[in-house]
Amino acid sequence: MMDNKPFEKPVVVELGHVGKYREIRSTQEAAECLMTVWPLNRGPRHRDALDTCLKVLEGYRSTADARRALVEAAKESDVLVPDERLSDGKLPERKLPEDKLH
Repeated sequence: MMDNKPFEKPVVVELGHVGKYREIRSTQEAAECLMTVWPLNRGPRHRDALDTCLKVLEGYRSTADARRALVEAAKESDVLVPDERLSDGKLPERKLPEDKLH
């Protein structure tokens, strides 16, 4: 069985719609996410991240390489949740849009 290669620190992305956050905690999770639920606005960084994740799972690269590549792909697709948006390392609370409060 293949080790899922956990990250030192999760990468948080916002997928699907605003407020739908996902913590990616390992190289295996990253590869699955990149292949299945990643937004359609994919570019070269997405391809690089997937390739890097697969090489990590095969034992040719480090988990730090996979995490770095995932962060770059998330920036490219504009889905990265920056650390400053995370309070105390936790996912942001979902808030209703202003027009839904009335």
